[in-house]
Amino acid sequence: MRTEKVISIPGAVSKVKDGDTIMFGGFLSDGAALQLIDALVSADRKNLTLIANDTSFPDKGIGQLIVHHQVKKVMASHIGTNKETGRQMNAQEIEVELIPQGTLAERIRAAGFGLGGVLTPTGIGTLVEDGKQKIEIDGNEFLLEKPLKADFAFIFAEKADTFGNLVYKGSANNFNHVMATAANTTIVEVETLLDCGEIDPNEVVTPGIFVDFIVKRGDARG
Repeated sequence: MRTEKVISIPGAVSKVKDGDTIMFGGFLSDGAALQLIDALVSADRKNLTLIANDTSFPDKGIGQLIVHHQVKKVMASHIGTNKETGRQMNAQEIEVELIPQGTLAERIRAAGFGLGGVLTPTGIGTLVEDGKQKIEIDGNEFLLEKPLKADFAFIFAEKADTFGNLVYKGSANNFNHVMATAANTTIVEVETLLDCGEIDPNEVVTPGIFVDFIVKRGDARG
């Protein structure tokens, strides 16, 4: 078993610095790297920029980072399940950029696949268009939405081999695959870790080339 990519949860979190930008896979807690997030909360990193579909709940997942005042900016499609996010936004304690869910996914995909951005009609005539370039094509207006990258992606997969080939379970894929492609360093928390070659290639969703480090859920080694 080649294990160069396999590290402990504390070892993974130690790579994050104050002020970093982190993408978090998952929809609420479904498909979220919950143990990596818990370790990041305990490490008390500060001034983080958080990119995710949502800010989860106050007592679970990335919502805890909000509650512990570890986040300076949130980029998400909704924050309604975590009242503390809304409170801090209204109190101007954090910056919140609300991004339509499809636009969020496409901006991340654009970064991961080397595109200059995406054109979308979503947001035309609303606050979403403020400060953004408009492009007219065949008489229709579109917003240019620029690529969205991060220093780290914290994602979750049901299975991985030691090279980092990933398999997701059902809807737990959500943002995980696309975020794996768009970060400088991708760290995946996995339920089941196998030797390289033990996963049927037809099952693989995210190739290991996108994965830098792997942690096994339940592994708390220092």
